[in-house]
Amino acid sequence: MRKDGPAPAHIRAHVSNVTKRARRTSLRNGTLAIETVEHCLAALHGLGIDNAEIELTGGELPGGDGSCGFFVEAIQRAGIQEQPVPVKPLIIQETIRVAEGDAELIAVPAEGDDLNILYDLDYGPESRLPRQIHAIRVSPESFCREIATARTFLFEEEAKQFQAAGLGTHLTYADIVVIGPNGIVDNEFRFPNECVRHKMLDLIGDLYLLGRPVRGKIIARKSGHALNHELVRRLLESAERQERRGRLRSAAAFDAKELQRLLPHRFPFLLIDRVVEIDGDRRAVGLKNVSINEPFFQGHFPAQPIMPGVLILESLAQLAGILLAQKLEHTGKVAVLLSMDNVKFRRAVLPGDQLILEAETLRVKARTGHVRCRALVNDELVSQAEIKFMMVDADPA
Repeated sequence: MRKDGPAPAHIRAHVSNVTKRARRTSLRNGTLAIETVEHCLAALHGLGIDNAEIELTGGELPGGDGSCGFFVEAIQRAGIQEQPVPVKPLIIQETIRVAEGDAELIAVPAEGDDLNILYDLDYGPESRLPRQIHAIRVSPESFCREIATARTFLFEEEAKQFQAAGLGTHLTYADIVVIGPNGIVDNEFRFPNECVRHKMLDLIGDLYLLGRPVRGKIIARKSGHALNHELVRRLLESAERQERRGRLRSAAAFDAKELQRLLPHRFPFLLIDRVVEIDGDRRAVGLKNVSINEPFFQGHFPAQPIMPGVLILESLAQLAGILLAQKLEHTGKVAVLLSMDNVKFRRAVLPGDQLILEAETLRVKARTGHVRCRALVNDELVSQAEIKFMMVDADPA
């Protein structure tokens, strides 16, 4: 939380708030940013802390000695309190690979309730830094023992470029790990392979941006912050797909009979088969199984059947109506379509497809409702729209 502005500003440690920076991880919320958060996030992740608020009066976290050791010490001095709310980890269930040039990250499923990391730091035979490999099963004990005190490193020519640009002018080679042609300059390594351990520290910090603990195995080669962030995004997308499939296999929240109670539509214009998830009046997920026997395929088009886009939007509008009905059911009001904005179509819906419909309430007032909707097939976006409704008195009949 930034406390140096006109009002305190919260910036969640999540990949959705990452702003592009070179050689570091930075978070932004509107015009306010916090720079170089990876070492603090690594300390939180390594110690198993998933609920914390950090107050700042500036735009950058302190660098200390280039490791996260002093963050770990500060947290341990303050004490860690266990809370009764259960944690839902992100379990890697499929192999995911991201790469850029010869750098890569691979996330794979693994047995056990742990995060295991294998890091291969290899800049090639011509590099002054020899190849370093390290593996760890991350726990508070192993993190503090093997990773927390590993420091940021850079090559001597990079250090000179930074200081020429006015950066880090207060530091000497005794304060940071600088690698020259003959090895570390005016300093000593804390570990023989300190450099690869620090790359693991950065990766552990960036994985904290998932917003939940991760379980599985990650194999890394020369990855940096940008690639770490991309893996986090891909892991979240994979988890969302897995959770969506789980919801679709679960029992219906509303079956066909309940849908007919909530909606005035009937065959052939009832375009939802069932609602599989509903979260109060906030979010709903529904299904429409698109059969070749749909009456609209007779004319749209006989030789190349495609579900009309307007009917996809109607399916979304019906789900949005069900969502708003959770709030309106006992008010004597019904939702009537008012407008559709930001409508987009991404691909055709064909016979045999299962249309997954999602609706999320943006705003509900006394006279209007605003819902964001999207339709997917096999996790691929088909259509999206923002739909507004007018609340009118229900017909007493």
